[in-house]
Amino acid sequence: MEASDVLDLYRACERDGVTIWIDGGWCVDALLGEQTREHGDLDVAVRRGDAVRLREILTGMGYLADPKPDDTDWNYVVRRADAAAVDVHVFEHDAEGTVTYGIAYPAQSLTGTGIIAGEKVNCIATQWMFTFKTAYPPAPKDLADVRALAARFGFDVPDTHR
Repeated sequence: MEASDVLDLYRACERDGVTIWIDGGWCVDALLGEQTREHGDLDVAVRRGDAVRLREILTGMGYLADPKPDDTDWNYVVRRADAAAVDVHVFEHDAEGTVTYGIAYPAQSLTGTGIIAGEKVNCIATQWMFTFKTAYPPAPKDLADVRALAARFGFDVPDTHR
């Protein structure tokens, strides 16, 4: 998944009035303002009310379902023939900001902005991205992401990610 692929999707969503937030490794790079590693996919968060339209946009861009046994309506992957993949995370909040459906994105986690290839994008807020990245046993790429966020933003790296 290249930066141009990320921005093509981001722009298509903006044109259609669909707000997405960049998550995962691309979010880390957006927060850092530079690409630090290769990315096999793009993780995006989207409101439940925009999920159908996002899927239509993705289909129009050549992304097709890549079914997995643990797929749900709120978390699934789509893939293009060239192997570019998007991992879609759907959520919904009530009027008070409490998660009522899908992926548990606290409302305040959806306040970040970052830069990908010189363009501003919505993404997971820095503190929340660090929290999310340190909440599970790390793969080598996660260790690098956590260390980069810690170095740039002054977070303490937990023992599990040293």
